Amino acid sequence: MTDLLAERDAWSMANCSIARALEIVGNRTAMLIMREAFFGTRRFDDFARRVGIGEPAAAARLKELTAAGLLERVPYQEPGQRTRYAYQLTQKGRDFRAVIAALRQWGDTWAADEHGPPVVVRHENCGAPVHAVLRCDDGHDVQPGDSFVDAGPGLIRVDADSPDSGGG
Repeated sequence: MTDLLAERDAWSMANCSIARALEIVGNRTAMLIMREAFFGTRRFDDFARRVGIGEPAAAARLKELTAAGLLERVPYQEPGQRTRYAYQLTQKGRDFRAVIAALRQWGDTWAADEHGPPVVVRHENCGAPVHAVLRCDDGHDVQPGDSFVDAGPGLIRVDADSPDSGGG
């Protein structure tokens, strides 16, 4: 087996999945809007208020997350009012749940104040706290040091002196 990490200088990071994900959700406001979507927030005013941002910032982030396919706009109408739009998670957005769970878990451990985490997500059936874990496709929990990096189908190898060899 080749040590792919030893060859990192020969990789192009032009198609880095982490960099591409951060282009979509790589700012505080986008992450907090996604947090709110998972907590059930659907209306524009509620997103702005709960995230603590102005309407222009909320509109921009919701537009970006909708364009990226994590949220979708759905029409609703209060009696006697004009049609408005709520936001709901798409499948792509629901697949982001593990990222939010892992970030919350890390924050609970390393960034919470002396009082502890503000919320605990629990399993509905038994009440136990929910945690993010790394698990292989065969169902084994993967501990630190129990994995290796292998070439994926999108790995682009370049000359180490090429300008494309840097990035994310």
